[in-house]
Amino acid sequence: MNDSFEQLFASAPVRQLLDQMYGSEEREQQIDRYRGCMEGYGAQYGNTASLNYFSAPGRTEIGGNHTDHNHGKVLAASIQLDTIAAAAAVDTGVISVISEGYPGLSVIPLDDLEPQSGEGGTAALIRGIAHGFRQHGYRIGGFQAYVSSNVLPASGLSSSASFEILICQILSTLYNDGAMDAVMMSRIGKHAENLYWNKPSGMLDQMACSHGGLITIDFKEPAKPLIERIPGTFEEAGYSLVIVGTGGNHADLTKDYASIPNEMRAVAQAFGVEVCRDLTAEMIYGRLAELRETAGDRAVLRALHFLDENDRVGRQVEAVKAGEWKDVLKHITASGNSSWKWLQNIHQESVSHEQGIALTLAITERFIERLGDGACRVHGGGFAGVILAVLPHAAVAEYRELIARTTGTELFKIRVREVGAVCLNSSSY
Repeated sequence: MNDSFEQLFASAPVRQLLDQMYGSEEREQQIDRYRGCMEGYGAQYGNTASLNYFSAPGRTEIGGNHTDHNHGKVLAASIQLDTIAAAAAVDTGVISVISEGYPGLSVIPLDDLEPQSGEGGTAALIRGIAHGFRQHGYRIGGFQAYVSSNVLPASGLSSSASFEILICQILSTLYNDGAMDAVMMSRIGKHAENLYWNKPSGMLDQMACSHGGLITIDFKEPAKPLIERIPGTFEEAGYSLVIVGTGGNHADLTKDYASIPNEMRAVAQAFGVEVCRDLTAEMIYGRLAELRETAGDRAVLRALHFLDENDRVGRQVEAVKAGEWKDVLKHITASGNSSWKWLQNIHQESVSHEQGIALTLAITERFIERLGDGACRVHGGGFAGVILAVLPHAAVAEYRELIARTTGTELFKIRVREVGAVCLNSSSY
């Protein structure tokens, strides 16, 4: 038995924190997960007497599909699925990380933080985060960590951003007195993902993973995004958030993802600006023939999606604040329709015979139509992966059975988590 582990997780502050993060009904199961990290750390590195324990949640996107990269607005939330770690500082000048379920040990010497040709995702992200800390004037140092995650990969729940924010929280706690805020963590996570992993993401994923709760973010000034915590939950309103697998895999979709911000920006640049946030629909209409010729019809449609989706987020936030949940569902449905018809991120153009998202949405839309309540839409980047369904609590069991006998894919209930990235040893909770 590890006495320090048992004392920490038996303490009232940590048990209260676990209840906030996961719900009291899951507390003992979650303690077992952290115990597994402690034991994994011991098997890999040895001494477990002075470990710190960390968590960074995954996220769900409620509104604002592909708006953040063009300085738009989003409505998103941290969720109870998370990436956790047992970690300790070492004076070797090396970061060593082993991730449960993934082969090999990632070893990153801190005297060489430039991007490495051909380096894999985990090591590249750690190196990029350490580089970002140093670039922004934060202290870095060596540590050893054992990591475990139940954030579903290729699900739009941002397993990569969850991992990035976890590494940021470890470095912040061990070497910067826990002083790094959610915005800086997000900027550094984006830095690592964009420059060290070649993923053209915005900051939505990282912000939702680091902050905690249901939040709306306005990225008009990306370095200083406006963040507002939104009261009210789907659960209290009688609805479950359900993530549904579609049988696709979005591991090799970087070009498809990149085409969306690139095409939106091509329309913006025709007007001498960088992003669609600086456009209006009337500006586009006034030069429509020229834009269709130079940027293409799909680019114009994607720019129009951005403009409507950006406005829709504001209406959705107001509906949540007012407790008008039927309006919230209406906006989720409208967002999904716009993503399908205008943004066109429901399937890969080059693989027309495989349209798992479209098929799962069709089955779900028919179910909701018969039910007379609920909403659904593509979740996350799109093209493959998962959808989000919002259903009355009582309808989830029937929907689960429908998905099982039709697509045969997995279904997961998620819920909003009020706590963002955290070190469980911290006395501030």
